Amino acid sequence: MEKKQTAVEWLMEQRLQGANLDIALEQAKQMEKEQMIDAILDNRNITSQVTLRDAEQYYKETYGGKNE
Repeated sequence: MEKKQTAVEWLMEQRLQGANLDIALEQAKQMEKEQMIDAILDNRNITSQVTLRDAEQYYKETYGGKNE
């Protein structure tokens, strides 16, 4: 399995490269959301049949779902 870069690792890399941190932070938040949803969907066969809609609902309920 290919190792993916976390949103935090990506954000740190952006900081070192002198990127606009406001923009990079918003992108990192979106990456984190997508990574959480992917993790839920990757485990759907282990626990139950989870759909993308279920994963997005879980994200909204757990993390507030602000500024989507």
